[in-house]
Amino acid sequence: MDMKVADTGAHAKFVLHGPEENFDPRITAHRGDLADIALAGKMFAPHYAVPMPMRCSAPKAMIRKHSSKDHEAISELLHGEDFHVLDIAGDWAWGYCGHDGYVGYVPVHALQHQKKTPAPTHMISARAALIFVEPDFKSGVIKRLPMGARIACGEASECGNYLKTGKGYVHVRHVQPIGTKVVFDGSNGTAALAEQLIGAPYLWGGRSGDGLDCSGLIQMILMLTGVAAPRDSDQQLAALGEEIAEGEDLRRGDLVFFPNHVGLMVDKERIIHSTSHAMQVVIEPLTDTVARFAETSDEPLLARKRLS
Repeated sequence: MDMKVADTGAHAKFVLHGPEENFDPRITAHRGDLADIALAGKMFAPHYAVPMPMRCSAPKAMIRKHSSKDHEAISELLHGEDFHVLDIAGDWAWGYCGHDGYVGYVPVHALQHQKKTPAPTHMISARAALIFVEPDFKSGVIKRLPMGARIACGEASECGNYLKTGKGYVHVRHVQPIGTKVVFDGSNGTAALAEQLIGAPYLWGGRSGDGLDCSGLIQMILMLTGVAAPRDSDQQLAALGEEIAEGEDLRRGDLVFFPNHVGLMVDKERIIHSTSHAMQVVIEPLTDTVARFAETSDEPLLARKRLS
């Protein structure tokens, strides 16, 4: 491994200017013994590390709060996504995600150095995609990738229905170029993409077509429409959209925020969300969702926001 830990001794000194700022630990790569070199001069650490650029080579990998599969999952890294490694100990790598800066531990076996993997060109836009041995759906299947995974695609097959990947072929209907802004019926495709996931299991920390939590659903479908979004619902509340005026009807694609929860409107009265109440992605009347939160919160509906 060519990871480099910056010398904090006599040859390299960083001056902390004033008190340490109030950083969000979820997206700040700092722990008691080590921090990202980018934080030098902003936060104190005994050592600073230069990130090693890695990429997820597994179909997906859970990101955990601590270096053990028994610890809480806090997010998920999908195939082809970047992960910047700051430390490796045993079977675990500590670092942060390239797409949203989320910090945590990932199994080392799920990662590969970026130099050894081609840069992704496409994303899986269907609920899941199969990678076939040949450009033929009757051929063998090499692997299955969930919605949101990234792959490097090359030339099209002779029939034009498949794209060649590093190993095997993927159907063109299951992928889209990275950065594409999906449009359905003259509007952004967030609700249509979310509707593909009806029945997908609720998974704490999940953000793929195989299982996701509420904010994982929002982050993934926005990513598929070319919009970068933070990971958690409170971060999304602060960063996404504009407040909808009181009394104005909701529209398809609007975001609705609750305490530690978020969903997306499919029309002015119904919401689609991944909820632990149903343990899956469901569509239900917004009034039902608000009523459940009202049982435990004095402010069940925090905000209604519209994406530009």
